[in-house]
Amino acid sequence: MNFIFISPHFPSNHWKYCDRLHKDGVNVLGIGDIPYASLDPELTSVLTEYYRVDSMQDYDQMFRAVAFFSFKYGKIDWIESNNEYWLRQDARLRTDFNIKTGVQASDVSRFRSKSEMKQFYKKAGVPVPKHIIVSDRKAAEDFIREVGYPVIIKPDEGLGSRHTWKLENKKMLAHFFEELPEERYVMEEFVEGDICCYDAIIDSYGEPLFESETVWPPSIADIVNEQRDLSYCVMAEMPEKFREIGRATVEAFGVRSRFVHLEFFRLTEAKPGLGELGDYVGLEVNMRPAGGYTTDMMNYAHATDVYQIWADMIALDANVLSDPRHDHYCVYAGQRDRYNYLHSTQDIQAKFGRQIVMAEEMPEIMAPTMGNRMYTARFASFEEAESFVKYVQKKR
Repeated sequence: MNFIFISPHFPSNHWKYCDRLHKDGVNVLGIGDIPYASLDPELTSVLTEYYRVDSMQDYDQMFRAVAFFSFKYGKIDWIESNNEYWLRQDARLRTDFNIKTGVQASDVSRFRSKSEMKQFYKKAGVPVPKHIIVSDRKAAEDFIREVGYPVIIKPDEGLGSRHTWKLENKKMLAHFFEELPEERYVMEEFVEGDICCYDAIIDSYGEPLFESETVWPPSIADIVNEQRDLSYCVMAEMPEKFREIGRATVEAFGVRSRFVHLEFFRLTEAKPGLGELGDYVGLEVNMRPAGGYTTDMMNYAHATDVYQIWADMIALDANVLSDPRHDHYCVYAGQRDRYNYLHSTQDIQAKFGRQIVMAEEMPEIMAPTMGNRMYTARFASFEEAESFVKYVQKKR
């Protein structure tokens, strides 16, 4: 089996996917935009060959790289980056090289367009916030008269919380239209709720080989825009109701052979037309693994190896791990350079000791969302996890 992994060097933990594929006997071929000598030894040891391009955004260069591998190694069975940014390009390459093991160019919009996603949530029986495509100010004002302030506005296609704002009054609305970008935007009614993510590895029949829940704070956009502290938690258990909704959404989108990260609101207050306290509302889908170090956190929370489960899905279409499931809560607490924290790294290490599973500086590209430093720890209870976050993020 020939597998082309796009951008195997970034994010930094993606070498683990290549490693597990290699262990399953897959011929792993990498395409990236940094010199071979700059790749980590863990990655180069499992790549059969690496093709460097000057720019991964240059489709002609990417096409030539895939053509070279196809000529040298024969039929390419898979192309994947596990990265939202390259999802559309991955699909185009699959289509152009007649590779059927993945999303095709004609289907990718339902996974990238926030407005198109909503019809599939509805198909799954999951309510979604009212929304419009932003066309002009009058249409926006008419919509706001219907749903009231605040409203959320975000790119119809966008990564994470980039360029997402909460507009709370006419002045903020006017400012948005004064600086209106060229890209297409969606305006949604505001929903009060925690963000719950259904993370799963899906086989070729649409069945989950692995499932996990991650709970995020209500407004990631505010955290990014206002540079607040971030914390989130991979949960030890998943409510059965949430499991059913996650699986129904996977079925509605027709997901096959992928790692998915599906986002929902869990209402913290009743919302007419959407549900009662504790009900789930569709937010958006991401047809790739959760970002940052969340996949590593899943491993710590569930005493497993999601990289191996994913590779076994590719190579064997099965989960063959012996899975004892000693479940814990694995929590992330970030710190930012802009704040003066009461407790130092030494204090945190001394107090929590072996419960800390990761502690390091974050890459600059991830800092706006994740913070400049991260501390990740594993606990038997959610209350302990909450206490850890309060300690790490307590300010002077």
